This record gives sequence, C-alpha cells and structure tokens, in this order.
Amino acid sequence: MNGTALRLGSLLLLATLLAAWEVASRFLGLSALVLPAPSLVAKSLWNGLASGYFWPHIRATATELVLGLATGCVIGFAAGVAMAESRLLRGLLMPYVVVSQVVPKLALMPLFIVWFGFGMTSTVVITALICFFPLMENTLTALQQVPAERLELFRMLGATRTQTLWRLKLPSGLPGILAGLRVAVVLALVGAVVGEFIAAGKGLGALVIASQGTMDTPLMFAVLVLIAVLGMLVYQATVVLERWLLLPYTRVS
Repeated sequence: MNGTALRLGSLLLLATLLAAWEVASRFLGLSALVLPAPSLVAKSLWNGLASGYFWPHIRATATELVLGLATGCVIGFAAGVAMAESRLLRGLLMPYVVVSQVVPKLALMPLFIVWFGFGMTSTVVITALICFFPLMENTLTALQQVPAERLELFRMLGATRTQTLWRLKLPSGLPGILAGLRVAVVLALVGAVVGEFIAAGKGLGALVIASQGTMDTPLMFAVLVLIAVLGMLVYQATVVLERWLLLPYTRVS
C-alpha cells in the first residue's frame, strides 16, 4: 500500500472508532461524567475555541513547550558532544546525569516551585530537564559509533579533532541525534503538561485539573484532544526538520 492509501485507512479507522464510541455512549446509557460521547466532546471543543477560552491556555503550553525543548536540547546536545569528546568529562558527569534522570520529575516539582516560583519558569525547567537526557544520550552514543576505519582515514589525512568532529562524527551521527530529538519532543510535551498540573494557573495541563475539579468530563476530553493535536504538530515539524537536514546525505547515497 502507498502512503496515501495508508493515511486514508488510518482516517477510516479513526472514523470507525469514533462512530462506535458514539453509538455505545448513546445506546448503553453511559453518563457523560464517566465517558462523554464524541459529539459532546466536539461541542465542548468548538465552544472553547470559538469563544477564545482555549487560546490563552494553548499559547501558554506552546510557549513552555518551545522554551523547555530548546533549552533542554541545546544543553543536552552540548553535553553529549562534550562527553563524547572527553573521557574525563564522561567519567565525571555521567553518574550525576543518570541520577538527575532516575529521580521522578514530579517529586522535584515542589522544589522547583520554591526555587523558581509558581508559574511558567518552573514548568520550563522541568520540561528542559525531561527532554535533556534523550538528546544527550543519543548524541553521545551516535558520536561514539563512528566506524573506526573512517576515524583512521581522518587521522591519516591530518585532520584536527575539531575537523573530525564537524566533518565526520556529526554528519555520521546525525540520524541518531535526530532520533533523540524526536523522543525529546514527545517527552517535552509530557513535561510541560505535568508541570502545569502543579505549578501553573494557565495552560492545557492546568485546564485539565480545572475541568476535573468542576467534574466537566467533556471539557477534559476536549483539552486532551488539544494536547494531542499540539503534540502531533510539533512532532511533524521535527520530522520535516529531520528530512531537511538529512536530504543532502540522501542525495549522495
């Protein structure tokens, strides 16, 4: 099957699932408090978008996502390159990096609130911390897996460490680094939403908590739809960036 047929099949599956959900909600008499019908979710979603109620929350979450992702990825990439190039740094820093990741981020949130206050800064920090590790680990691994014969060729040609890094290691490790970026994007949205559960009064995560408090399940599902759409948009943007960065190497091959 070609790509168009697969996409059509995926949309057909989604429509079938939504129709089955709607029928089950109506004929089984399920309470909207427990499982609202898709029509109720769509109505809540439309009302929130049309009235402008959702937009400040969407902007807040998108801003936290972008800032946290950019901060975490820049630091993660730099740390991955530094530890790949220095065995001393790798030995000194890796235990602390692992410890920073095995500690549950939700447990750190009260501490972040004390340090950075209640609001966007704390959420950005936890988002950056969550998406830091995938890019760091993938960068470190990718740069260490360059074929030995290519490294030996660069040594024979008299290339410096900087030239070897920029002209051999980074281009060779780019697919692995970008795979880490895709993982970081997904985790960044999780970090932003989870951070808003505790440390924000605005954002899609905060709106989930608010809808839970008012027992408005259709609103909660509508917010989950918005989170999913935002995540898919950012992920697709990452895929487009990956294709663009890898295009020169695809042409060569």
